[in-house]
Amino acid sequence: MCLEQEVIRHGAPTLAGIKTGNLFPLKTDEDIREDVRKINRTLSVKGLRLIPVRKTASGYLAYLYRPSFLSEDLTCPEAVCLLQEKGYTCDDAGHCLAQLIRRLCEDGDFPHEIGLFLGYPPSDVRSFMKDPYQGVKCVGCWKAYDHAEDAEKTFKKYKDCTAAYCRAMKRGKTLECLAVDTHSLRHAGHAHRSF
Repeated sequence: MCLEQEVIRHGAPTLAGIKTGNLFPLKTDEDIREDVRKINRTLSVKGLRLIPVRKTASGYLAYLYRPSFLSEDLTCPEAVCLLQEKGYTCDDAGHCLAQLIRRLCEDGDFPHEIGLFLGYPPSDVRSFMKDPYQGVKCVGCWKAYDHAEDAEKTFKKYKDCTAAYCRAMKRGKTLECLAVDTHSLRHAGHAHRSF
């Protein structure tokens, strides 16, 4: 397994700066700690971080994310309310992430609030937590219960981004080249996402 290729294949929208985070499996029996450290040295200067959040029978569950985006997402009043209802202490995003990782490792199941850590709209996360089947308007990266047209545009943007990044990888582009530096975009006043 080439970790760099897996990160590109599964994390393109986050690498491109249009999504808060991606969660994906890494199928390997190798110790990936040194590879993760190496990738983080490359990605951290561009506002990204990769962490293995859980060891699985077939490898690891990895989370690629933008800490600044996550901090912004988790200060949304609806996200804070959802997390507090689930017992999170919402003093900062890093602490919330540590609590999520603990839940992933202890429970084995996916806590439904995980969508907040992936950049999904809090209203859709809440609707899914209430009843995952009732009121679904469209399905893509997540089940959308509100704003179906916006959600479908976002699903397409993520799909197109992933396809473009996979093509670029096949042409020899590296992870370092494909990771967008959102620090400069944010300082220039650009919004990072449309949703």
